[in-house]
Amino acid sequence: MTLPVNLGKLIDRNRPLNKIAVINFDGSHVREVSYDELDALADGVARALVARGYSRGDRIAILSSNNSESLAAYLGIMRAGMVSVPINFRLPRNLVEYIVEDCGARLVFCDTDRRPMVPAGVETINFDDADAFQAFVDRGPFAAVAPRKDDPSTFLYTSGSTGRPKGVILSHDAQLWVVRIRLGSRNIEDQRFLIAAPLYHMNALALSHLVFAGHASMVLMPLFRVKPYVDAISRFHCTWLTSVPPMVAMMFNDKEAMARADLSSVQSLRMGSAPASEVLLDDIKHNIPQARVMNVYGTTEGSPIVFAPHPDGRPTPHLSLGYKHPLVDLRLIDAEGKESNQGVLQLRSPGLMNGYHNRPDIPAPITADGYYTTGDVFRRDADGFYYFIGRADDMFVCGGENIFPGVVERMLETHPDVMDACVVPIDDPIKGKKPVAFVRLAPGAKTTATALKAYALEHGAAYQHPRNIWFLDAFPLASTNKVDRAALMRRAQSLSTVERAPSAAA
Repeated sequence: MTLPVNLGKLIDRNRPLNKIAVINFDGSHVREVSYDELDALADGVARALVARGYSRGDRIAILSSNNSESLAAYLGIMRAGMVSVPINFRLPRNLVEYIVEDCGARLVFCDTDRRPMVPAGVETINFDDADAFQAFVDRGPFAAVAPRKDDPSTFLYTSGSTGRPKGVILSHDAQLWVVRIRLGSRNIEDQRFLIAAPLYHMNALALSHLVFAGHASMVLMPLFRVKPYVDAISRFHCTWLTSVPPMVAMMFNDKEAMARADLSSVQSLRMGSAPASEVLLDDIKHNIPQARVMNVYGTTEGSPIVFAPHPDGRPTPHLSLGYKHPLVDLRLIDAEGKESNQGVLQLRSPGLMNGYHNRPDIPAPITADGYYTTGDVFRRDADGFYYFIGRADDMFVCGGENIFPGVVERMLETHPDVMDACVVPIDDPIKGKKPVAFVRLAPGAKTTATALKAYALEHGAAYQHPRNIWFLDAFPLASTNKVDRAALMRRAQSLSTVERAPSAAA
């Protein structure tokens, strides 16, 4: 299909405009928005921005939970030739203020709950104030700006869990390439996508591009909550789910919600942003046997186009992310800087970022020959299939041995009583660091920490076995709905300190 040159113009006015584009659903209330209404609102936002004196290249931020107004603002900002900056509203206020200042946002679209996080002196438009928002919108047609090559459309800021958030600069060209490749010649008009992941994250944002380009429909939830999410699948007959693995695990773990769930409409389940365990994949097969499961990989900097099915039609192994996509160059670089079958993944494609905004203090992760260094360690088997091992910066040394938490987690998850595992390092006076684990057990499981340690010693290298194992009913989630490793590391250090402390009687 032919796509526009401006990412904000993905809606094709030659297709039926009375079709529902977005169903806003918060678990109780339903509000439908047609393609005609969404397109007109996006044009109205673009006209208003220009009328107020904002200029091409200005950064305009969005600080709001998911709703159709935020999508219209997102499209309208880009139509006007300006740069959209969706902000992670789950970050602490000081980091939100830093992002607004760093990107130089002159205006912030927000909702009522996030309005107090906007720095003083920055203009705001509140989606929840219907009168004020409608008064801002300048209704009428708008001719979208034609971007120049590599003009930015969006800044997406990293979470900042290990330092200042980095603004990833994404161009119209790169993101439209992703849309073109993902859509291909497929007709997805009859698909209904369920999006509960936040629109400040590439997982959900890129899927919204696909929905609009394919003239499909989406059910958009302000945030992920298990029971409303399961209810939405049944109520709206959703055919395509996009999520991260912890969201799916939480859904299956809620027996009350699952007891009344009707998942028969689901045709596709796409999981990204974190690796899926073998237990979770088995649960999906049991609960949604008809669904095509896509266990995918992508990065904000490098796009979601990385892997694909094997060109000879060989089935993708259970925990593999796939074969090299034919339009992407991949290589694995080992500790000596040589290409290998295991190492840090580097990729090159038209979907790469332009770079980081305003960060001369950090080296660009793009090599001289145009490869993006992901920081993720993979291995490649003899058939060319790739397997995620872990983040290079998650790797730690225990008594001289390199430990990747993901390797230990997948080993623990082969135990029939283990649903999920998260392995983190804590300080050790002799080894430097040592592995410990948090485990979420399967319903009815009776295993003990001692038994799991014995299992780890039997099924993995001795140096890898977790020295402590603690059981949790649920893992804390970070702002992207992935497991919050930093929080669990702090908790592990605290628990370990308490366990080592002498008793009062002593």
